[in-house]
Amino acid sequence: MTEQLLLGDETTVIKVTRLDKKEYYINPHQIEYMESRPDTTLHMLSGKYVVVRESLDEVLDAIVAYRSRIGGFKNEE
Repeated sequence: MTEQLLLGDETTVIKVTRLDKKEYYINPHQIEYMESRPDTTLHMLSGKYVVVRESLDEVLDAIVAYRSRIGGFKNEE
């Protein structure tokens, strides 16, 4: 599933899969926090949340890949 999480054509989103198997694109900058209970739940800054099929590690890997792609870690090294 990790390969599915890699970015789509959009440059500001990661791809996730909801429990109903529909794929969505989410802006990782809008994720306030994540938890596993036991499904992975992304809590957004808007107060909404999204439950996804991917594990926490898979979502984190997608966020790291996204940030690497946009150069998000340059100021953090």
